[in-house]
Amino acid sequence: MKKLFRYFWIALVALIFLGTFVFLYKKSRPKEVKYQELEVVRTDIRRTTVVTGKIQPRNEVNIKPQINGIISELYKEAGQEVAANEVIAKLKVIPDMNSLSSAQSRVRLAEINLRQAQTNYEREKALFDQKLVSADEYEKVLQALNQAQEERAAAKDALEVIRDGVSSSNATGSSTLVRSTISGLILDIPVKVGNSVIQANTLNEGTTVATVANMDDLIFDGNIDETEVGSLSEGMPVIITIGALQDYTFDARLEYIAPKAVENNGSNQFEIKAAVQVPPGQTIRSGYSANAEIVLQEESQALSVPESALEFAGDSTYVYVLGEDGAYVRTPVRTGISDGIQIEIKDGLSLGAKVRGNQIFDEKKR
Repeated sequence: MKKLFRYFWIALVALIFLGTFVFLYKKSRPKEVKYQELEVVRTDIRRTTVVTGKIQPRNEVNIKPQINGIISELYKEAGQEVAANEVIAKLKVIPDMNSLSSAQSRVRLAEINLRQAQTNYEREKALFDQKLVSADEYEKVLQALNQAQEERAAAKDALEVIRDGVSSSNATGSSTLVRSTISGLILDIPVKVGNSVIQANTLNEGTTVATVANMDDLIFDGNIDETEVGSLSEGMPVIITIGALQDYTFDARLEYIAPKAVENNGSNQFEIKAAVQVPPGQTIRSGYSANAEIVLQEESQALSVPESALEFAGDSTYVYVLGEDGAYVRTPVRTGISDGIQIEIKDGLSLGAKVRGNQIFDEKKR
């Protein structure tokens, strides 16, 4: 019995040893490597770039007052259409005291000069009626009287403009009325009734009463990297995508490429602008973020393979072509443009040829 038990343990150990040997032998054998088999086909290839920017009107104008004052009335709101020369707001004038004092002094001086000219005229006319002075002398005195009358009228107009913002002789041209300089849509009215506003001068940009733009003439404004700007030219088609409109797309055409780069996040970029073609009935708002897709290069029905099939060695490019014996042969090729997935093959392959792709891994054995 003991001898039988001993034989059992010897057989068990031998079996374990043999099993381990077989397992290690199988593990040490090289596995068969399998690859994807790809075919050379003809396809359209486009090399594109995407530029981030925004939609804005080509002409956007800030309407500013012609005088200092306080907003007394607003006749328009943001979002309303306005015509050129249409009144947007009315001002209550706050006259400058130095200017007001000078204008009042000018009126008083003009009245003194007019009274003196009137006296001289009456004296000269009496002498002229008695034929004691020549007509030439009389006409000079009459001209002086007319000039004095004009000066008093001008001085009064200037005083009224400074004090009231409008003169009685030109009520339609009142500077208290803020008018739009263009026809378009009011994008913003940043002031309220009661706000003080100032006119633009050499020291101050002035207060913006309203921002008006022509929303029928829109452009896309963005920046492109210096590595791609060399492929652009004015007139190229552009596809605009606006994410805020559920990825709505429409056409545009490149019309401006900046001649000078600007530094942005450590890289040199060039500003580009494209004229947007908005379909009738579609509302586009100023300031929408948008992406512009520009086709830099394009080839129709070009021989191509997936870019993953290429092997690069120095300045040369290779693919592995399936031979008649079932083995892959390393073959040099000349490539063209790529869209990031497919790449053009200019030389080295023929239509329908089979090439080696990526390695296939058996997930069950990994």
